Amino acid sequence: MNRILISYDLNTPGQDYPNLIERLKSYGTWWHHLDSLWIIKTSESASMVHDVIRTYLDTNDELLVVNITGDLAAWSGFSDDGSNWLKDNL
Repeated sequence: MNRILISYDLNTPGQDYPNLIERLKSYGTWWHHLDSLWIIKTSESASMVHDVIRTYLDTNDELLVVNITGDLAAWSGFSDDGSNWLKDNL
């Protein structure tokens, strides 16, 4: 399984993106403790995830999708739930 980091800036004021959030949660195993940053587990590549997520954004929004599988990680300041998920899934 790939661990995919997704980060975005939604640049249209007043827009609500419930379908984007619903789609990200549909990957099943996900982490979301920062406003516009997600980590998901999926068999899809970063490019495939990008192509899917991009369809939920406006043309002026920014999107970064990176495969972080196998990379070393460090974090601080998260709740026990947030830290435990990272420890168990990265």
